[in-house]
Amino acid sequence: MIYPEKKRSFKWNPLMTIAVIILAILFLIATFAPYAVVPAGHTGVVVTMGSVSETVLSPGLHFKLPWQNVVMIDNRAQKAPLFTQAFSADIQQVDVTCSINYSVDKETSQNLYKNVGVDYYNTVMLPRIMENVKAVFSKYSAENLVSARETLSDQILDLLSPEMKLYGIQVLSIAIEDIDFTTTFTDAVEAKQVAEQMKLKTQIEQSEKLAIERTTAERAIITANAEASVLKIDADAKAYSQRVQAEAEAEANKLVAESITKELIEYVQANLWDGMLPKMYVADSGTVLPVLNMDMDIGD
Repeated sequence: MIYPEKKRSFKWNPLMTIAVIILAILFLIATFAPYAVVPAGHTGVVVTMGSVSETVLSPGLHFKLPWQNVVMIDNRAQKAPLFTQAFSADIQQVDVTCSINYSVDKETSQNLYKNVGVDYYNTVMLPRIMENVKAVFSKYSAENLVSARETLSDQILDLLSPEMKLYGIQVLSIAIEDIDFTTTFTDAVEAKQVAEQMKLKTQIEQSEKLAIERTTAERAIITANAEASVLKIDADAKAYSQRVQAEAEAEANKLVAESITKELIEYVQANLWDGMLPKMYVADSGTVLPVLNMDMDIGD
């Protein structure tokens, strides 16, 4: 004989009550999250039913009311790349690639969120960066832009920093990474560079030629001066020799003249006389007269 199975009655006990309470608490915690964890490098902006608090939460665990919301603002240094187009002072189109490093002030994060929102880069930063890049680039000719990268970055930074400071954003640096021109302008610059290089080469060759000619002329002058010096030395030596010889002859003649006496003259005349009487004589009046009876013997 089969007896029907009896239904078991459900009995509520205290343990089940505790479990339900715990589950309810967990559900409430998961749903309303009465706490907020602010990560390192961030601040938490507390929003209470649409109203932004004047204070911010520092990194760490914070309790909040269920109807409060915490918006995280990144205060770390951030880098944003940027590509834009600008025109130089001589109306040349320029493609500019740059990067901006910036950070949000911790103490004024709530004002930035209140006035701008979380998309502050695209809302206020990007338009001002592009406008300032174009304003600075328009001051330079296309040829001067490439060599003025550091100056361009500094000038853009000087314009952008005070504008972003009003929003509590600090612009740390701006780097001009690439400046690109149109193909037509690039070809023109290359052609100009080639022409300048050819001109420089020609100038160098001419300078070298002039240097060689100058060196040759200097050598010729040195040779001529040397030959002239040799001739002068020879002439001076010859003149000196002649002077010395003349002085020696004069000294000798002087000595000879001093050594001649009347007796010596008469002696020399006597030795040189050939025994013949003169055939002519000079009278006191200066008249030349013949000597008569030249054939007479001296003894007669």
